[in-house]
Amino acid sequence: MEAARLLLARMGISPADLVGAGRPTAPTFAEYIPVVREAVSDGSRKAYNTYWNRVLEHWSQRRIDEVRASDIERLAEHVKANRVQRRNARGGHGSAENLIAALRCLYRLAVADGLLSEGENPALKVSKPRRMPSTRRAVPDTRLAEINAAAARTSEDPDLDSLLLRLHTETACRRGGALALRPMDLDPTQCLIRLQEKGDMVRWQPVSPTLMRHLLLHAEQRQSPPDGQLLRYRNSRPITHRRYDTLWGRIGEALPWVATQQISTHWLRHTTLTWVERNFGYAIARGYAGHTDRGSDVGSTATYVKATIEELAAAVAALTGEPHPLV
Repeated sequence: MEAARLLLARMGISPADLVGAGRPTAPTFAEYIPVVREAVSDGSRKAYNTYWNRVLEHWSQRRIDEVRASDIERLAEHVKANRVQRRNARGGHGSAENLIAALRCLYRLAVADGLLSEGENPALKVSKPRRMPSTRRAVPDTRLAEINAAAARTSEDPDLDSLLLRLHTETACRRGGALALRPMDLDPTQCLIRLQEKGDMVRWQPVSPTLMRHLLLHAEQRQSPPDGQLLRYRNSRPITHRRYDTLWGRIGEALPWVATQQISTHWLRHTTLTWVERNFGYAIARGYAGHTDRGSDVGSTATYVKATIEELAAAVAALTGEPHPLV
């Protein structure tokens, strides 16, 4: 060690000069966050963009290798304390969790780019807040009927809104899956639709002949291109997530209990999957939901008891009271 220090001293090099030698200087957050935004998927960008903006507000000119785990903890507490107050707020746990997830995404790319080593990743040294149980639950049949009636009664486009609710209630798909649906994803012969949902997962979901007929009619009347978005307004403009916001806003005005409980499209997913699980079992419900084998709470048995497409079609037939061609 003494010989090494003597050699470095004669060369005019300090030990500190050797730290990080051979790799580029780490960028600032202001320089690197735009790079991350361009690299991630649309879904990740939408989920994390708000929290990257919070990082820029506090650490814009700091280099990404200057932040420590304690800095992230402090920023998470600041975001938690200064969150937007909403009716369904739960103490800011979600805000802190999303900030840490956004930073983990950023630092994961930084490690892949060779700007940091895995051991220098400060976001991995910060634990996410424990996720609280969801308050969503299945909606009773009578309440579900009220929701459908209110949606049609208060809408300037009842055909569109009724189709949206039928699609989500029957298939338990997520909003992203409905918005990504294209006419070319419809298989009228077998009454199947191809859903593209989060995590780039693609699956075929059985639907009733009635729903298939109305999806085809909607695509024809609203001039949806075969490879373009299926769900559209009367002027053929594709709908966005904003349509869901206005839909539930109107339903909430007509049915105050909907607004009070913050009921949304995802409650329909809970409703359908609860019914499927009660009547057809856990394996069929997992297949109906499009869940994969990933996840620490899934045992290895799930690999061997996957639901078949015919079993999912049987569940759809029982749910809707209509025969299905695959059953």
